[in-house]
Amino acid sequence: MTATATATDIDTLLEGRVSTNRFDPDARLARAQIEDLIRLATRAPSAYNLQNWRFIAVASPEAKARLRAASYDQAKVSEAAVTFIIVGSHPDAASLGDRLRPSVEAGFMPADMAAGWVDAVAGTYGADPVAARDEAVRSATLAASFLMLAAAARGLASGPMVGFEPAKVTAGFGLTDGEVPVMLLAVGPAAPGNWPQKPRRPLPEVLSHA
Repeated sequence: MTATATATDIDTLLEGRVSTNRFDPDARLARAQIEDLIRLATRAPSAYNLQNWRFIAVASPEAKARLRAASYDQAKVSEAAVTFIIVGSHPDAASLGDRLRPSVEAGFMPADMAAGWVDAVAGTYGADPVAARDEAVRSATLAASFLMLAAAARGLASGPMVGFEPAKVTAGFGLTDGEVPVMLLAVGPAAPGNWPQKPRRPLPEVLSHA
């Protein structure tokens, strides 16, 4: 998908997306392909431009085996070309200044606004671990959504997963304090036998107008 993609192109990707369970176990993605996917995932929005996410690309047989053991032995973890651990981080006011500096240097964000955002993050999340975790999950989920769409645009299937043991993933893949393993996302060429997209609830059940 290019910058000139039409609404029809995007509609086709969204209408055709399925949560894939069967992947071609012989397929591989090159490091450059993985990096391209994550480059696009990081275009997702985040509160205060925190960019409080991290991605662990699990692609080696050894790492896949470890992750599969922490994911109730689900085959797609190891059969997909790569399974990403989508990590959200608690908002960190101390690092936000560096993340906002390019916007200040580019001239479109006033320096006092950037300083105000740093203060706001410290005040909003510093003493509220529930709010901090919520923001970590929100940011990582938005990035995962962008990653799924980027994969679909490249003809790759994806399968988001919450069936894993967070403590084992945290310990096995070096997550630090304040990091949350939000979901796993298996990505790669699909194998035959996947279901089509399951029917969605009708709009009147999910949409109201105010």
